Amino acid sequence: MSNFTIDIYADGASVEGMLEAKNKWPISGFTTNPSLMKKAGVKDYITFASKALKAVSGLPISFEVFSDDFMHMELEATKLASLGNNVFVKIPITNSKGESSVPLIEKLSKKGIQLNITAILTLKQVQDVLSVLQPETHNIISVFAGRVADTGVDPIPLMKKAVTLVSQYKQATLLWASCREVLNIFQAQEIGVDIITVTNNVLNKLSMVGKDATQLSLETVQGFHNDVEKLGFSIL
Repeated sequence: MSNFTIDIYADGASVEGMLEAKNKWPISGFTTNPSLMKKAGVKDYITFASKALKAVSGLPISFEVFSDDFMHMELEATKLASLGNNVFVKIPITNSKGESSVPLIEKLSKKGIQLNITAILTLKQVQDVLSVLQPETHNIISVFAGRVADTGVDPIPLMKKAVTLVSQYKQATLLWASCREVLNIFQAQEIGVDIITVTNNVLNKLSMVGKDATQLSLETVQGFHNDVEKLGFSIL
């Protein structure tokens, strides 16, 4: 396994998965979101958050607000932040109506709440957030590079510009979100991104880093052969 200089945050909403990630891989923090919580079958947010906080043993962890209106987002953010000093409150860059969250972000930052601004996909959104984050606070700017790539656009130019911007603000660190493959970790590290979020499914592939291509080719064919035997039938 490579010695990464970028911080790797495990992305998921299973407490068991968090424990697995912490014990198996070089994890520096954790992130969750409502979609992952839905997939993991979470039924009670605060109970889940309490168990997750115990599992991560003081490492940074991000919990996202659920509300779509800014008044309730503020109340939720305050409650989530109170759960622990290692909690970062995730605020989406807009609500579902397309209304900017920047005024709320500024308000929460003035309260000293640690924020993880999520669902960012443009450089303007990065600039807007950086302009309101207060000095002496600690915040994460989550740019969804993987979703940019899903549109057929290379995210590297955007992420390079984001690195340049965010590096000018001591109160902010840049996160490469929606990692799709192990290569993304190396790409993010090479251009100077601070953090990348990685699911356990991708983390499991870290064992392949540095593997000889000829050996990997053989193992691939052996895998096909094993599956043929399990199928139990033939073409002829």
